[in-house]
Amino acid sequence: MRIKLTIQYDGTSYCGWQRQKNGVSVQETIENAVEKLCGKKASVTGSGRTDSGVHAKGQVAHVDVDGNIPPERFYLALNTLLPDDIKILSSRQVDESFHSRFSAKKKTYVYRFYVSEVILPLKDRYAVKISAAPDIEAMRRVGKVFCGEHDFAAFRGTGSEVKDTVRTIYRLSVEKTDGGLEISVTGNGFLYNMVRVMAGTMLAAGYNELTGTDVENALKTGKRDKLFKTMPAKGLTLESVEYDI
Repeated sequence: MRIKLTIQYDGTSYCGWQRQKNGVSVQETIENAVEKLCGKKASVTGSGRTDSGVHAKGQVAHVDVDGNIPPERFYLALNTLLPDDIKILSSRQVDESFHSRFSAKKKTYVYRFYVSEVILPLKDRYAVKISAAPDIEAMRRVGKVFCGEHDFAAFRGTGSEVKDTVRTIYRLSVEKTDGGLEISVTGNGFLYNMVRVMAGTMLAAGYNELTGTDVENALKTGKRDKLFKTMPAKGLTLESVEYDI
């Protein structure tokens, strides 16, 4: 039977979602737990990759298993075999046509900053320190440029081999938080490092280092000569993945 899993994890200690040779991944850790629980190997397929150090509040995956554990209680049994920084929030049986990646309709990521002259240990694990508050309205103006369907080739990380770089951004917001701010972006999919590059671009706009026109030109030309750097992974969290089911 196919089981849909909703997963939360702190990505600090992992080399990302996908199983890799150079470190321990979230996927590998969950697959090892499934093998212990079910007595056989099983592939745990996520809705998409998250990079090394990126967190997830609501990652979604599916796994095909045989066994006597009721699907709605599968997550409880699996959690006993998982470390404290990876936990399954829920589990339920789905039709075998469901695919965590290909059935996904929308994904929401949040990038977080905090404003401080010094590193704040209780915030620094999940947000990036900035020394001065940016102009949030300027950030919002650039955010509006990102909305809609565009070719985001200029906003992907180096090394990406994806050929289709057109994506649709449905919603993007910039909001003040207690001591900082967060960027929330919902789209039909994202390129490698795309949200982290967008966050750096919007922050640069907040510091008056670029304008919406610069972003428009980057979207048209596929070049980001004037745009800001890719922000650190730790500020990024995959908040949720939406499906029609």
